[in-house]
Amino acid sequence: MRIHTGTDPAVIGTLAVKVAESGGITTALDIVDSHPDRLVIDLTCSASNAEHSTEIVAAVETLEGVRVHKVSDRVFLLHLGGKISVESKVNLRNRQDLAMAYTPGVGRVSQALFEHPEDVPRLTIKGNSVAVVTDGTAVLGLGDIGPMAALPVMEGKAALFKRFADIDAWPICIDTTDVDEIVRTVELIAPGFGGINLEDIAAPRCFEIEAKLRERLSIPVFHDDQHGTAIVVLAALKNALRIIDKKLPDARIVVSGGGAAGSAIVQLLLAAGATDVTVSDRPGLLNKADDSLTPAWRELAEKTNPRGLTGTLRDGLQGADVFIGVSAPRILHPDWIDEMADKRIVFALANPDPEVDIHEATQRATVVASGRSDYPNQINNVLAFPGVFRGLLDARATDVTTEMLIKAADAIASVVTDEQLNPNYIIPSVFQPDMSKTVARAIVDCVPKAPSSNIPTTGAS
Repeated sequence: MRIHTGTDPAVIGTLAVKVAESGGITTALDIVDSHPDRLVIDLTCSASNAEHSTEIVAAVETLEGVRVHKVSDRVFLLHLGGKISVESKVNLRNRQDLAMAYTPGVGRVSQALFEHPEDVPRLTIKGNSVAVVTDGTAVLGLGDIGPMAALPVMEGKAALFKRFADIDAWPICIDTTDVDEIVRTVELIAPGFGGINLEDIAAPRCFEIEAKLRERLSIPVFHDDQHGTAIVVLAALKNALRIIDKKLPDARIVVSGGGAAGSAIVQLLLAAGATDVTVSDRPGLLNKADDSLTPAWRELAEKTNPRGLTGTLRDGLQGADVFIGVSAPRILHPDWIDEMADKRIVFALANPDPEVDIHEATQRATVVASGRSDYPNQINNVLAFPGVFRGLLDARATDVTTEMLIKAADAIASVVTDEQLNPNYIIPSVFQPDMSKTVARAIVDCVPKAPSSNIPTTGAS
């Protein structure tokens, strides 16, 4: 807060006391300007959330002789001007540098690439660039907020690519929800990118968009909301099952949510060896005998629910070993956890509000994970997608396979050693050293080695 007050020196202490009485923590208090009749003070304090910050400001304004001139939020300040930028990798110090980086030197490179297009990734940014594509219809927990409001999220994704895998990623926010228009747009811009990361596109259109792009493009297409989530969930589940001494094929698993993330999680669990998975969504437990299911739900029902269960989520949880929620807040009553197997695993991943109160869940389950950073065992996609794309780009892969997803999950799970593994540590931190490199190596090992270059870069005139 920038505050205007009188010159009474006691006001400094009064401000700090008022913040403390409101439950805030003063982290800085600076006099930035002084006049004969007033002081200008910058007061910085921490609040638990946006509502709490409003309460603190209101409390400060009740002080006599104090006027709050301006309020700034550190989150908004961090976003001023955007979070990413373009930097040149070469120095342009003189005419000779300019002649090599641009005309006429660049013409030689362009002619060579015209003759040998397979070398474009090696001699251009294509080899280290990813398009982060969205239509803004399923952004975080905010839903359909459109492409412009989605831009800060896509910028953040690009920043994560750079921080964790040194990949140059570009936000591509498309102002249409038409499947064919999105596919055609991405198809037209694909020559400039080494991979496509689909992000925050609502189901079921995201399935069709991904399928069409994979069919048409010769670069990998990865839907992070689906496959990134599935990789990290599989990694965490493998380690959680180690704690309860159970193998994936022997575990009874219930997944709440048959959308993009839920569908991908189920597909990957089955591919990795799970044999008893049941999905719950708005119709209840998805059962292939139900003729009213949508095509997407029917596809899931055909592959799951081997016991032929019917009824509600609670019915499906009777005796189950694992609950995985990628659905909606507070749909899992804490008491239902007691009706699961003796040793049970709860992954409540809805964000920002999970399917069950995490504190309640930890009182009832052996292992609990969520999507939140303020509890142990955060299931965070950033553990997967930077390393996955680093591996895809390094190997010059043309697609993403199920084998790659499983190997990536195995790589993440392996980072947690037997000595480290415990109910509060089943998944490594996103800041674990070499995390992305470990995942990248697993991806590279799945890809046939790229052919050598046809264009020499040493010994050339």
